[in-house]
Order: sequence, then structure tokens, then C-alpha cells
Amino acid sequence: MMRAAIAFFVLALVAFIFGATGIAGLSMEIAKILLVVFVVLALISFAVALVTGRNVKGLQ
Repeated sequence: MMRAAIAFFVLALVAFIFGATGIAGLSMEIAKILLVVFVVLALISFAVALVTGRNVKGLQ
């Protein structure tokens, strides 16, 4: 999901450079939504790992 947010952000920057402000604005909004969803899911995953006591791989 983070890759999609970054891809839409890059698309927004490229569209803005070429003057397509409508596409740039829409791409930026999609990137913001995806980033918020990613952060919320990451926080939920972290909270569940803390509550259940499971060890999260990669954070050791």
C-alpha cells in the first residue's frame, strides 16, 4: 500500500510539472488517502502485537 501511495505522489508531481493540475490534484488526494490507510493499519497491527504479546518479525 505504501508503494501505491508513493506512486500516486510521483504521478501527481509529474502531472503538476506538465501542467495537468486536475490530474495532479486527484493523484495527490489518492496518495493522501492511501498513506492514511497505511498508517492506520500499521498502528492497529502494532497495537494488536503489543496486546497479544506476539513478537513481530523484523523489529527485533
